[in-house]
Amino acid sequence: MPDNMQISSNSPDRALDAVPSTLTAPLVERFQFRHIGPDADERAAMLRVVGASSIEALIDEVIPDGIRLRAPLNLPGAIGEHEFLRSLRRTASRNRMFRSFLGFGYYDCFTPSVIVRNVLENPGWYTPYTPYQAEIAQGRLEALLTFQTMVSDLTGLPVANASLLDEATAAAEAMTMLYRVQAGRISGLAAHATPQFFVADSCFPQTLEVLRSRSEPLGIELVVGDFKRAAFTDRTFGALVQTPDEAGQVHDLREFIAAAKTSGIAVAVGTDLLSLVLLTPPGEVGADIAFGNSQRFGVPLGYGGPHAAFFATRAQHVRQVPGRIVGVSVDAHGHRAYRMALQTREQHIRREKATSNICTAQALLANLAGLYAVYHGPRGLTAIARRVHAYALRLARELAGLGFQQLNDHFFDTVRFGIPGGTYTRDRIAKAALASNLNLGYRRDGTIHVALDETVNDADIAAIVTAFATGAATAPGQSAAVNSGLEADEARPPKDVPTAYPPNLSRTSPFLTHPVFNTHHSEAAMMRFIRRLERKDIGLDTSMIPLGSCTMKLNAASEMLPLTWPEFAAIHPFAPIDQAEGYQQIFRELEGMLCEVTGFAAVSLQPNSGAQGEFTGLMVIRAYQRARGEAGRDVVLIPASAHGTNPASAAMAGMRVVVVASTAEGDIDVGDLRKKAHDHQERLAALMVTYPSTHGVYEESIQQICGIVHEHGGQVYMDGANMNAQVGLTSPAAVGADLCHLNLHKTFAIPHGGGGPGMGPIAVAAHLAPFLPTHPIVTTGGERGIHAVSAAPWGSANILVISYAYVKLLGSEGMTDATRCAILNANYIKSRLESHYPVLYTRRNGRVAHELIFDLRPLKHASGAVGITESDVAKRLMDYGFHAPTVSFPVAGTLMVEPTESEPKDELDRFCDAMIAIRGEIQSVIDSEADPKDNVLRNAPHTAEAVSANEWRHPYTREQAAYPLPFVRERKVWPAVGRIDNPYGDRNLVCTCPPIGDDESGG
Repeated sequence: MPDNMQISSNSPDRALDAVPSTLTAPLVERFQFRHIGPDADERAAMLRVVGASSIEALIDEVIPDGIRLRAPLNLPGAIGEHEFLRSLRRTASRNRMFRSFLGFGYYDCFTPSVIVRNVLENPGWYTPYTPYQAEIAQGRLEALLTFQTMVSDLTGLPVANASLLDEATAAAEAMTMLYRVQAGRISGLAAHATPQFFVADSCFPQTLEVLRSRSEPLGIELVVGDFKRAAFTDRTFGALVQTPDEAGQVHDLREFIAAAKTSGIAVAVGTDLLSLVLLTPPGEVGADIAFGNSQRFGVPLGYGGPHAAFFATRAQHVRQVPGRIVGVSVDAHGHRAYRMALQTREQHIRREKATSNICTAQALLANLAGLYAVYHGPRGLTAIARRVHAYALRLARELAGLGFQQLNDHFFDTVRFGIPGGTYTRDRIAKAALASNLNLGYRRDGTIHVALDETVNDADIAAIVTAFATGAATAPGQSAAVNSGLEADEARPPKDVPTAYPPNLSRTSPFLTHPVFNTHHSEAAMMRFIRRLERKDIGLDTSMIPLGSCTMKLNAASEMLPLTWPEFAAIHPFAPIDQAEGYQQIFRELEGMLCEVTGFAAVSLQPNSGAQGEFTGLMVIRAYQRARGEAGRDVVLIPASAHGTNPASAAMAGMRVVVVASTAEGDIDVGDLRKKAHDHQERLAALMVTYPSTHGVYEESIQQICGIVHEHGGQVYMDGANMNAQVGLTSPAAVGADLCHLNLHKTFAIPHGGGGPGMGPIAVAAHLAPFLPTHPIVTTGGERGIHAVSAAPWGSANILVISYAYVKLLGSEGMTDATRCAILNANYIKSRLESHYPVLYTRRNGRVAHELIFDLRPLKHASGAVGITESDVAKRLMDYGFHAPTVSFPVAGTLMVEPTESEPKDELDRFCDAMIAIRGEIQSVIDSEADPKDNVLRNAPHTAEAVSANEWRHPYTREQAAYPLPFVRERKVWPAVGRIDNPYGDRNLVCTCPPIGDDESGG
């Protein structure tokens, strides 16, 4: 190098010299700083408002010292998003991509790309909350009504709900609904006579197992047998059969149902939606209930879920239907509006008298299935169903040519073959199938079934035929192509298509005749339809959702991306374990991480909702106590402040609920607890307790409370709803609990999806681990485990990947910091708003946990005859662009606010500014400055149509109505409808799509 040549400061050589031997990612690249809202400067400013010297000082004031964890969580450190996704790709590659033709209610399918991109991968659809605030949930409600209409049409029954958790639990809900419907028959039984429920032995094995799980604690005797030989007694109140059944056999149920009806017995039928395109619907042959899984309508397999079950029944049973029903009503302007009907059935209100403990349905997956039907329409679905059936016919024909007898008398998509040569031939077929990456159904009776789906093609048929030919040592013949008329000719009438069932089983009634199913078949039309619905809703993509107890935290994109990877999405739940090693690795790691977070010894990932986790936990406690010879323990102590699912779950588990009083400060009354534990000590099974309490406070006496229950022979079940206020700072084990469930859709970032999916795994102490739930097909659970509680062995396995990502991305410090920030954000909101709205409960030092309750009852009283209520505030918040906090739970007349750690200071300030402005609007009513009846609160929310109308007769301005604060202008969200008339919707119950143009004004 010449002496006069200089190296510039940006020279590559100089840059290389500056590179350290060990590289550390900048702090800004750590996921912790993407997930958690407030940055360091914002935290400092918030702490000044809160009046704490540091965030650690604040935590010391919030959490009792005796339960604090002093060591950090023993978890790996956080990894970056890109590094994690690369690592997860390697894990996903351990899942082997076989073609599974196993059936049992699960089928591969094609999810239309327009639905994948615009719904499944769209935060506008997966981040909203359950549509309790209907005015800002009209899009999801309309989509759910479309799902209900689809189910009603295909099953031939007039009333369908907006989905249940899975097919097996839907069967259990059918059984318990018929138990209620037949209450008169049951009450007439002789003393000590056990009511019986008949179940066909041809139902799916996972359905039978969940029915066993749910019937025994209710004192229902399950009678399992051949429905063609069923002998009913005066103790039989209901029956459940399946067609097509677990072997693919299609049954004519007319004679069976007629015989049941003659004996006064109600009948539920498990069925398949795609088959009902071609087969006679259950409702047309007299069934009282039809249920099943809507998964094959465009929802990926996902190793078992999440999938939306469907449930339909007769109109006279509508008030007994489990779960949620979307209905049609009118708004304040007389326009059509959608809302959840008959909401008094919700378990929050009815508690132990609730018809179900299903708090989370599967709204997002129901919407996928309903939109799949919209996209294909009746002609498209008919073409798909004919094509599947044609391939089944062809496979039966070709294998018959090789000497394999098809054993199903009538079938739709599943063929079953006898195997000449027995085990030797079957083993050769299995080996050849595995070599071709095929999973077939190898049955205990030595036969093989093959369940086909819409993804099957000529190559699949050829590969299956070759495997059978290899087993039989026979060369396969040339496979004839599927007749094009069978494959996709939508114009040919059904009578011209060969079928494997007789004419009397063929569907003759029309279906999906509503225009919504006959309009949006081009991609442009479908995209616009989906986006039109999306624009009517508020989700986390719009603004914060400050719902107390529901924890609407960020669902980060890197957590969501892997869900649609084929390695995770296309795995059948009953595929051999060695084909799902990637999933198994995730399960093992996630279970270990959840054990560390909770302080417990073992985890079951099977329960597929928080409410299911509650039921499962109580059943595990019950099994443990029975194993100790204490079967008489059946009393559950539940605080008056508990979630409504707690007493509903206890009733489902066959236990008696004894309510424990609260003190004036909102804490559990320890004296009352001690008395009731003593009074019931011979029968005390458990205490169900939420911590921090449902009132948003870390109760000082929690360890004493747990000690009292243990002293009297009970177990402590901790409701995991507020686990996001514990992670890294305390734990269920640290406070003295024996078991908890975990709402992964709250603490661990699984999105709410507009009302589902959810996951509710349970974590247990070592003495309870042997009793974790098992599964009839895949080995899992404890050596003395209870019956399965969900259809799939690991519940909704696909979305467990989200929580796995959450823990891996945040690591020990990140998760603990998330808890700290959730507490900081809540106390910041308290400090800003407590002079405007009374805070109902705090610790003695004035601190709250991660959520808090504002008491609006004094304002209602102060406004006199006008009576401004918490509902008025909730509706007015919509005009400011916010979803309301939790209304009137756990205390009537209040708003419960939870900001989560994901919200930055500026969003918290906008919410507080809106609440302060609304307080001023209330004061204007109190001071008679605003019209007591015609004011912005009572008329909220204000729609664009109302504000832009030619006439404006209100005493306040259009600007006050629509743009009450400056920030609203650039963030305006227009509610799709005005305030909805809920009583009208219940008096005039309509729960399928009303005809287009049919009295749109509601008059």
